[in-house]
Amino acid sequence: MASKAEWTSRDVPDQTGRAFVITGSSGGIGLETARVLAQRGGDVVLACRNLDKATAARADILATAPDAAVEVGLLDLSSLASVREFADWMHSNNRPLDVLINNAGIMAVEHTITEDGFESQLGVNHLGHFALTGLLVERLLESEAPRVVTMSSLAHRSGTIAFDDLMSARRYKPFGAGRANWPTCCSQWSFSAASAVWGAAMP
Repeated sequence: MASKAEWTSRDVPDQTGRAFVITGSSGGIGLETARVLAQRGGDVVLACRNLDKATAARADILATAPDAAVEVGLLDLSSLASVREFADWMHSNNRPLDVLINNAGIMAVEHTITEDGFESQLGVNHLGHFALTGLLVERLLESEAPRVVTMSSLAHRSGTIAFDDLMSARRYKPFGAGRANWPTCCSQWSFSAASAVWGAAMP
């Protein structure tokens, strides 16, 4: 086994018989995670808000692993209705789930509000994933070794949570003011870090 410093995707063991859901897996880290897990025999669901990009990502994975089991599922984390619809889809036909990887996220975006009334970074990065995890716990706990992995950023180390301004209504400043809105992002990343602690604690 390679040392921690040398560990690469080549060291990922066989995943045959394990089912994964990866949010935001149409590109970037999510796509590469899905690719490796599929190549190692895992059944992977690409949970994405853009079905065209997700379908292209699936084709990309199958080009390198033709026999891989890769599905596409519609999931818009900025909509709690969409989160519930995706969870219902997972529950249909008792779809198995061993590992939920909460990878999707947005950062340093313009100040917008989700359809449920939450600041977008809070809504997508934390609340959407928190709701998704809760709605899929039943499926996860049917697995012999369930895992929840929540991706975050090193920026959470310097972030603070303004509990009196969770919607960032007072602290947000537009991009014309430089990176003045980045502390807002860090605040929401701190929420993601909290979710990661929960995920690491699962058996």
